[in-house]
This record gives sequence, C-alpha cells and structure tokens, in this order.
Amino acid sequence: MKVCRLKIENFRGIQRGELHIPDHAVLVGDNNIGKSTVLEALDLVLGPDRLARRPIIDEHDFYAGQYMSADGTAIPIQIEAIIIDLSEEQIRHFNNHLEWWNREACTLLDGPPAENTDLQTVEPALRVGFVGQYDAEEDDFVGTTHFLSPVKDDSTYDVFRTADKRRCGFLYLRTVRTGSRALSLERGSLLDIILRMQEEKNFQIWEDVLAQLRELPVAEKPGLGINDILSSVENAVRSYMPADSISHPHLRVSDLTRETLRRTLAVFMASGAKREDGTEYSAPFQHQGTGTINTLVLAMLSLIAELKQNVIFAMEEPEIAIPPHTQKRIINGVRGKSAQAIFTSHSPYVLEEFNPEQILVLTRVDGTLSGQPAGYPPSVKPKTYKTEVRTRFCEALLARRILITEGRTEYDAYPAAARRLNELHPDECKSLEALGVAVIDAQSDSFIAKLGTYYRKLGKQVFAVFDQQEEFQRAAIKAAVDYPFEAPEKGFENVIVNGANYAALRRHALQLVVDGEWPPHLAAIQPQAAMTPEQLCNAMREFFKNVKGNGTAADFLSSCTREEMPELVVNYIVAIQFAIESTFMIKPHAAAVPPPPVNAEDVAA
Repeated sequence: MKVCRLKIENFRGIQRGELHIPDHAVLVGDNNIGKSTVLEALDLVLGPDRLARRPIIDEHDFYAGQYMSADGTAIPIQIEAIIIDLSEEQIRHFNNHLEWWNREACTLLDGPPAENTDLQTVEPALRVGFVGQYDAEEDDFVGTTHFLSPVKDDSTYDVFRTADKRRCGFLYLRTVRTGSRALSLERGSLLDIILRMQEEKNFQIWEDVLAQLRELPVAEKPGLGINDILSSVENAVRSYMPADSISHPHLRVSDLTRETLRRTLAVFMASGAKREDGTEYSAPFQHQGTGTINTLVLAMLSLIAELKQNVIFAMEEPEIAIPPHTQKRIINGVRGKSAQAIFTSHSPYVLEEFNPEQILVLTRVDGTLSGQPAGYPPSVKPKTYKTEVRTRFCEALLARRILITEGRTEYDAYPAAARRLNELHPDECKSLEALGVAVIDAQSDSFIAKLGTYYRKLGKQVFAVFDQQEEFQRAAIKAAVDYPFEAPEKGFENVIVNGANYAALRRHALQLVVDGEWPPHLAAIQPQAAMTPEQLCNAMREFFKNVKGNGTAADFLSSCTREEMPELVVNYIVAIQFAIESTFMIKPHAAAVPPPPVNAEDVAA
C-alpha cells in the first residue's frame, strides 16, 4: 500500500498543492517550505489516532488563518490522498470504494477499465479525504475523513473509519517531539502501538499492576510521622463534617487508574554507570542521550514494520543527533521493511541513499506548493552519482539559492571572501551561508548553463560567477541563470592579481616563502623583497595558476581587508546580498546593482 498522489487545500502555509509521491521518497526544501505540513496532511487523512485528538484542527491550521469568508461561509481544509499497491485482503475489504489508477499517466480513470484489459499500468486505487472546517453553531472546529468514491444518493460519502485506517498501516513519527515518550505507555506511543498489535496480551498489564500498587505501603512507618499528620487532618475534618464522610486517609503511589499509569510508567535502561556495590545503575528512557533515544525510536519503528507487514512510514528528519553511518542504516532498514517510506531531511547522508527520482524538491510560490523530482544532474552519470552527489549536489538541493562557480578555485574563494567581509564589517556584509546560498562547482564553464537550467527547474534562485565568455556561451548562461556575473578577463588568477591591492599581494607572497609553502617547482620565480611589482605580480599569477583548486586564492582573500580585495570580487558579493535582501521586486538583467561591479550590464539587479 502506497500513497501515489496527495492534494492539499487551505492547510497551514499551503493554499493549494499537488504532489506525486514515488514508492519511497525524501522531501527536501528550505525551512518553512511545507515539508512537515505534507506529513501532517497525510496524518489527518490516514492516521488512525489523529482525529481522536482535541482539537482536531484550530485557527492556525487554516491558510493565512482564514476559516470564514467575508459572507460568513466556512472555508474548509481539504486533503485528498490516492492509495495504490493494495494487497488482496485490502482489495476485498475496500471493494465497494475502489477506483482505477493509471501509473503511466498518473491519473484516475473516468470509469472502471474495460473487461479483460491488458493494460499493465492500470491498478485498483483507494481515494480518501479529510475535510475540516469551523462549525458556527457549535463554535468549534470539526473534521472528518471519508472515502471519496462512490458518491451516495444524498451527495455524501461513507466515513473512512479508524478501523479502515488501521488496515492502511500509516505511521507518522515526529522524531524530536515523539522521542521522549516513545517508550512510555501513553496512548499513541510506539510501545502502545506495539502492544495493541499483539492482541493476545489483552492489556492484562493494567489489572496486574493496579493490584500490586493497591497493596504497596507508602510512608507507613511511624517514625516518618505522615500517618500522624493525616490522622490530625481526619480529626479536624470530622469536627465539621459527618463522621462517615472521611475515613482512614493514607498515601498511594498514584490515582490507581489506567490513564494515570499510562502517563507515569517509564522504561528504565542501563546508563553505563555502576554503583559502589558493583550493580549497574538504570535511568528512565527519556534521560538517555538524544542520539540513543532517536536510534531506539527508529528501531521500534522497524519492529512495527515487521509486525504490520504492509506499513507506510512518514518520518521527520531521521538524522537528528545520529551519526552518518547510523543514518544510513536507519534509512535502509526502515525502507526495506515498509511498503512506503516518506522522509523529510536536511542531511546529505540521507539524500545519497535515494536515487534522484525519489528526491522530491518542494517549492512554494504565493501559497501554491509543488514538488519536482531532482533527477540526475547534468554532467553526472548514474554510475558516479552516489560518489559525487553529497559533495557536489546535496547541499544545493537543500538550499533555496545557488551560486554556480566555474571551477574549484572560485568555489573556495567567493565563500571565503564573503566570510572575511562579514568578519570585518558585520553590520554591512553577510556570509553566503547566512544568506542561504549553497555554492556548487560546475568544474567547467561549459556546464554552467546546464546546471543553471537544472536548478531553476527545481525552483532555486540561481547566481553564477565565471570568466569572460564567447558570445554564444555568454548568451546560454544568461538565459539559464537569474544573476550572471562575468569577469572581464580569462582566468581567476588574473582577477586576483590584477584587482588586488599590491601591498597585500606582496605581503602574502613573502609570507608563503617564510612559511615554506612556495612550490619547489616554481623556485625560479620565488618572491623576493627586491622584486619589482611587475616581477612579483607575474610570480603570483603563475603561482595561483599552478595551484588551482587547493584553496590558495581563498587563503589570500581571507587575509585581505575590504580595500585590499579585488573590487570585482567585493562588488559581486555585495550584489548577491543586495539581490537577496532587496524588499522590492528584482528583475534579472534589468540594471546595475550598486555599488556597480565590473561589466555591470551583465549583472541582474
């Protein structure tokens, strides 16, 4: 059983949205883009215990907080899910509500397929939905789930009951919020779910524990004085009330009800510490380390998957407080034991465990949510995808803004320069990281346009810095990215040497020699104090050219003041910040960004 399509209207930050979800998926996108909202929407439709909560929804669950129109009509939240890959038992159970889904066209058929159809792409599907709205008569918010087929004579639908939802096997784990109570026995906890699935246990646990607790003495030793105090209270009360109104007050460990025990019972685990007598000390589960809690939570999910056999997992950020190798084991373990696993994540270690078609990049524009499969990036072959995706593409998939650089030297240099400017002028300049910009190395100017097209298709804002280009290449890049920044010359080493302050360049050159970092194969042009400016600049130009890609240009820029850096580098960084932070509408390629960078007509403002 798998969710293949999800539609959302008027729910939280999503005014409308439609997602096609692959067999297994990881949802990525900037913070507050709607990843968690998608999982919450699935929980409203499929979660067997979700509608038992009170309130089911509230004012803030409606898009822009609007749950009534100007004429007093209720504005509903509507969520629709289509479920496919049904088991034989599920097909029998939901037989009266089945429709037909064409996997190839990603759409429902208007009617049942023709008899004896040979279309391999058509299969039975279940369409269910949630509707939530404000009830003016009750002054409350209500919500129900229904089968969306067939429509009854009175234009209503059959209720999609809790028992029906349990057959779908949907589980939603909010890792951070669920971890501390996962091994409690509160209703809806993971341990409670596991016990419910083992019906033969029949929850005799409560009767046994209650019987023992009723007999457990609490502070009854005379020396403690508790009973003397309670007797005094009893005598004082009797002076005002009938004698039979209060009798024999004493302490017990709790209210001795099932609900009290659910809240107070806790699983204890060995902490690794030992007492003086050599016995091992155990502490409550929630007092363990965050990583231990989350790992154990996910282990319990695996157990649930094994018991349910056909389960859909929705899981937020499984990487929290868990090392990379454990993240990978968790992802593959949960995915291998479930019919469908849907994750949200900000971890490249999680992303690289999915093929590109399973990475769903979410974007939201004016309340409209959409999701685009990442697909294979240009210049990356499927067989090398996994080895390159983390270092070159995952960070960019997780960001909202992308800076494409022509090569490794610029990839290191621009972030380093931005961090240095932020360090020197924190009130004026921000680092690229603070601006939410991920930097990607195109490795060649011929790939800049291809990468720009790829990331813009995924809804990213794309900047690019590159050397002077031939006209056809320049036109391709300008058409592919939002903000192209072209240098007036070839070679980033020329941008550095020709644009940097000479005193800073000389200082850095002589320091390289002192530190023993000048390359032996360039000994013939090793910087000397007696060199002319022309000789030293030529030596440094050759140095930067020979050590491309090892961070030397970034090291130099990190040692400069703003005035010592090449003006072009400073202007491009300022222009990127200006474009991102401008409060008015910015039109790409419209005008120069103040202060004007070199070749300003090619800079979008």
